[in-house]
Amino acid sequence: MSNLSPEPAVRAARMGLLARAPAARLAQLFPDLPAHDWLRAPEIGAVMLRGRMGAVGAPFNLGEMSVTRCVLRLSDGRVGHAHVQGRDKDHATRAAALDALMQGPEAGRIEAEVLAPLRAEEAARRRQRAERAAATRVEFFTLVRGED
Repeated sequence: MSNLSPEPAVRAARMGLLARAPAARLAQLFPDLPAHDWLRAPEIGAVMLRGRMGAVGAPFNLGEMSVTRCVLRLSDGRVGHAHVQGRDKDHATRAAALDALMQGPEAGRIEAEVLAPLRAEEAARRRQRAERAAATRVEFFTLVRGED
């Protein structure tokens, strides 16, 4: 499955990567926004987070999280959507612009120059977190004694 595929799961994964990316790093990799019109200007709101005990219990409200969402249209008619955690309107705008650009001929360039570095950096962060967690792991074992 190619990252340039229009399949909904691939697009959702790409939008998730853009939403999780550090805003400053995204701005560094993609500093210049294309010309666009707002279909929904960036707006800040909240979503209710729900959880389950043990992933199987009854759902419960965990709490609220602030999010910023927007929808924009490029001059050629492509539409980009974004939802990002927090209150960063620039982050949401960049994510939406990249979502729109990935639907056209710039997709290969955007994949190589923006998405691939973000994906590699996210994988490195996850590896580091796993290594720190593994360093604190305690192995318990029981010696079997030769009792009759």
